[in-house]
Amino acid sequence: MVSAVRAAQEAARKAVEAGYSGSVTVTEMKKVKDKESKLTKKEPVVVLENQPCKLSYETLKSANQTDSAAAVTQVTKLFVSTDITIRAGSKVTVTQDGVTTDYTASGIPAVYPTHQEIILELFERWA
Repeated sequence: MVSAVRAAQEAARKAVEAGYSGSVTVTEMKKVKDKESKLTKKEPVVVLENQPCKLSYETLKSANQTDSAAAVTQVTKLFVSTDITIRAGSKVTVTQDGVTTDYTASGIPAVYPTHQEIILELFERWA
């Protein structure tokens, strides 16, 4: 029975991943030692490149409408394999449908047997 469940989860995972139409590159700030000066400083380092993914957008309307307009918020979710790790605060560069945008991972991912979902925010600068 357990193997049948795992087989079904693996089939579902392949079906989800077949829908990935984008690619993601992840950059983290890491301590790097300069070979000449021997000084250690933080620099952006690519830790994952061209990983298949999919972006999903959700528009949320605020329940509190003011006299001028209701607040509208867009939530951006990244769908990726459960085999990878994207740390909070990482720079996440996604190319999908011919558009490349830089985001930052904004927290702990929601992990499911078939995929993980990571909420993204537009990247402004390194913290």
